Amino acid sequence: MSGLEVRPKTPSAALLKIALSKGSLLGPTITALKAAGLDVGPLENPGRQLKLRAAGDVEYIIARPADVPTYVEWGAVDIGFVGSDILMEGKYQLFELLDMGLGRCKFVIAAAKGAPRDADGSNGPITIATKYPKVAADYLAREGLQAEIIKLYGAIELAPLVGLADRIIDLMSTGRTLAENGLEVVDEIGDISCRLIANCVSYKLKSSRINELVERLTERHR
Repeated sequence: MSGLEVRPKTPSAALLKIALSKGSLLGPTITALKAAGLDVGPLENPGRQLKLRAAGDVEYIIARPADVPTYVEWGAVDIGFVGSDILMEGKYQLFELLDMGLGRCKFVIAAAKGAPRDADGSNGPITIATKYPKVAADYLAREGLQAEIIKLYGAIELAPLVGLADRIIDLMSTGRTLAENGLEVVDEIGDISCRLIANCVSYKLKSSRINELVERLTERHR
């Protein structure tokens, strides 16, 4: 450590900087922004560009979902769009402004079909494989359960199939992947969707502009 104090950037007053998540949320988010009246032309064919300037003093960046809250928290952008699973797994100082209703899915616990559904750790710790160890730990604490958490990065459904874990905690949209791998849901943790988040300082400095966008995006649901 150098001993230097690293401070978040002070947002520029000239631009509204917006972070978009790569992947399945990108298209629906662009559609929502277009419906809200923002210029999304540069986003419709960005090529390999990750930072794009649009009309109306708007600048976009396209980032990995897991990185979007960090860009927002540290003031590299003013607002961002990201799945609430990322927010649940991290610990960020930012404002959550709006549930966009996009990319809806669920956090679930699943096990092999036919496995005991009442495993509570009384016969020794069970094992849970997941990409979300904090979500798993929070769930176990709430339920008063004991388990050993194994973090994985790839296809979590594989863990019970090879005997690595008794259960998994993961996102589920249709349940098809679980079913095709002989797994079934034994409990649900909560609903997940895309959220609009804001940098704390940006929200104070650009409150009128950000709130106007929130209102336009909210109109989509009316």
